[in-house]
Amino acid sequence: MKHLSILILLLISTHSFSQKQAYDDGEFLKFRVHYGLITAGIATLEVKSELIDTKEVFHVIGFGETTGIASWFFHVEDHYESYISKEKDLPLRFIRKIDEGGYTKDIQIDFNHSSQNATIIDFKNDTEKIVSFPREVQDMVSSFYYLRNNLNAKDINVNNEIELDMFFDRENYKFKLKFLGREILDTKFGAVSCIVFRPYVQSGRVFKEKESLTIWISDDDNKIPLLIRADLSVGSLKATLVEFNNLKNSFKIVVD
Repeated sequence: MKHLSILILLLISTHSFSQKQAYDDGEFLKFRVHYGLITAGIATLEVKSELIDTKEVFHVIGFGETTGIASWFFHVEDHYESYISKEKDLPLRFIRKIDEGGYTKDIQIDFNHSSQNATIIDFKNDTEKIVSFPREVQDMVSSFYYLRNNLNAKDINVNNEIELDMFFDRENYKFKLKFLGREILDTKFGAVSCIVFRPYVQSGRVFKEKESLTIWISDDDNKIPLLIRADLSVGSLKATLVEFNNLKNSFKIVVD
């Protein structure tokens, strides 16, 4: 069950694509996470309009935890938050507070996009550090919402790859994913047209290979994740959308 935290993290950082505002204040998504045949946990994403240092932001709150029998064996409780500038679609603050089987972190990152420096406050170890980052970098949560607003899936061809600069914990990363095509996915809401992507992950201890993760995204103006499947070194994980509220745009069902 220890790999549940990996899927929760990937779920919170799922990427999607549009050319218009894809989300707004009040959007809520809930996912059920399965490890094989076992319901292992839940994950949620919620958007709120707030102010931070007098700036208007979308405060995105991501939460994931193990439930039921899974929590008896390996307790996970992960909190991820991002404060995203409404004006520039850039993160101003990122929070990661996690407890994964006793492994804990409590970190806040404040982004100064003028100086391109991130101030990393580690509350657990009572330390503070400044690290530089590339222009227009995103954090683990804001990247999802940035790409929902700014990239156009209609012009993407099969096998095209997309890259994004991402800052996570104390390091800069090049996140890359490949477009696989379009599919009709059967969901609890009905048949939904999807665009399918494969993020590149590090093979080895957790994933079987670098192309072990597949994500199905609604092919509409919302671009919300409907299904995530991860093939792990031991077993597999799956996250399925089970509830949504206050989508900004119409959610489209395929009608025969």
